[in-house]
Amino acid sequence: MFRQISQSVWASPQIGLADVDAAAAQGITLIINNRPEGESDDQTPGDAIAQAAAAAGLGYVAIPVTHAGFSQAQVTAMVDALKGEGKILAYCRSGTRSTLLWSLAQASLGADLDEVTAQAASAGYDVSPVRPLMDMLAAQAR
Repeated sequence: MFRQISQSVWASPQIGLADVDAAAAQGITLIINNRPEGESDDQTPGDAIAQAAAAAGLGYVAIPVTHAGFSQAQVTAMVDALKGEGKILAYCRSGTRSTLLWSLAQASLGADLDEVTAQAASAGYDVSPVRPLMDMLAAQAR
């Protein structure tokens, strides 16, 4: 269920409470919730995931991304979340928004965009919808 997109980051579709324990067993130290509350009736509320993460000794941060797109504040928040030590699991409905936000964060840090694109693709995600924004962020990072 968890798809590795980098040495320390995994993306996933919506997780449930049992998945928090599975993440902890896998060595995840931080869970990033990229799903807005109330997006779907079947999603586990972020507060429940946050409580389960705390009980498992994991960090938790919410950086909700709607279908409206990405903001600089979201990219900055993702960069800040990725600065920590340890393994990170980011999730949304399908894992796509989490991966796209990760790729934008990497671009803003000046990462090799072809490598970022390849890492996402190896996990089954296509970052081409945000590639122009990645290019812009990478140019600003230079």
